Amino acid sequence: MSYVQALVPPEHASNHLLVLPGTTDVAVVRRLAEAWFADVRWLKEPEARSGAQPMTGARFRGMTAAPADPQDVGPGVLGIGADHGAAGPFTGSQDAAAQLGMPEGVRVFALGRVDGMFDRRGGRPASLDDRDGIARAFAAGLPEGEELRLVQWGVAVARKLGGLVLADGRQLLRPDPGGSVDLRLFSAHPIASADLLALLRSVVATAELDAESVGPDGSATFRLVARTPYDGTLTLDAQRVDRVPRALVDIDPAEYGPFAVTVRWVPQDPYELRLEQPSGLHVIARTRMRAMAARLALLTHARTGGVLVDDGAFVATTAEIERRLDDQQSSTRAWV
Repeated sequence: MSYVQALVPPEHASNHLLVLPGTTDVAVVRRLAEAWFADVRWLKEPEARSGAQPMTGARFRGMTAAPADPQDVGPGVLGIGADHGAAGPFTGSQDAAAQLGMPEGVRVFALGRVDGMFDRRGGRPASLDDRDGIARAFAAGLPEGEELRLVQWGVAVARKLGGLVLADGRQLLRPDPGGSVDLRLFSAHPIASADLLALLRSVVATAELDAESVGPDGSATFRLVARTPYDGTLTLDAQRVDRVPRALVDIDPAEYGPFAVTVRWVPQDPYELRLEQPSGLHVIARTRMRAMAARLALLTHARTGGVLVDDGAFVATTAEIERRLDDQQSSTRAWV
């Protein structure tokens, strides 16, 4: 695409370009990388740049330039995994940003190998149906191993932060932030099935307990189901887990615990979850159920505390989840 050269230096034009809003903090990108990858470190740290001109001459003697804006940094290289990394941030031109539908400016990270070698591509995908459009972007041959994981991570970051990915510097992947519906809450305090059912029935009056059992340690595992005739089904699964997402590793364990509640949406036609461009009816139902899932997660969080994780395996703040409610201004009660 013609604007790629206006986004990154020529040596990165064929990398996978992660294009994010211009206000994105470099520290946020590193934290999101650590949520997916074990080996994340700066191979070359970004350097702060002062926008002020050097003050020279006798009349400026003893005076110092204004401190650098912490957002204004030169490109570094963030190592991700054994052989790959993210070079950046690069500040794309305003014209290029506008062409990409991001008129407020962009920060670009070039994802690829850091050792100068080339990644091996696999065979053609058996189907082009996937929510992220990765099979479409690599119709001639899919990435493998760490490269594929890096592309998947880039798409997940773009969905969370409202950005996009240019696969191989040319194939546009613009994940819809509204496509993120499912949530998980990790808490140190369990919630009884009757209490969680009451919360669910405040949103879908016909919700019911689908299954419940007690484990050897005495903890309850149960599933609640809320079926609607038009918007699909919400399921809530509560259980004690042995492992938590990597995103929680750097969080104080006192802030979360082993009790997980998963809120998941199953649409009328589950196959549409695999489509990059689902039908209009699916999107309408998804918008309603996204707000409903957010409301349930917030209600449960208010009851038990803990940490919320979105379906990209990233920590989600309550402020982020509350914004999902703003996307659906009408009542969050489903049709039953």
